[in-house]
Amino acid sequence: MAGDKATVRVRMTHEMESGQRKDASGRTVPAWFIQEVSAALNGKVVLTADWGPAVSKNPFMQFSIKGAKTGDKVSLTWKDNRGATRTDEATVT
Repeated sequence: MAGDKATVRVRMTHEMESGQRKDASGRTVPAWFIQEVSAALNGKVVLTADWGPAVSKNPFMQFSIKGAKTGDKVSLTWKDNRGATRTDEATVT
């Protein structure tokens, strides 16, 4: 927290395959990457992002939320191109 801004830092655990790499036997490794990311403050969406295969493995993301207060809930949700999703939540301190 700094004033009415909360800085959010998150590392997302994901392999993030581009679909262009080949395995040891020369076969193309299928694309597998996070496509959609959204963040919410107390249930209200404050950020959305569309990603593609060029984002690195286990991506790190940092952003600020204006208007946050100590005790507010911040959640981050991602969905990959295979349909898997994950949501994590933290309390602003």
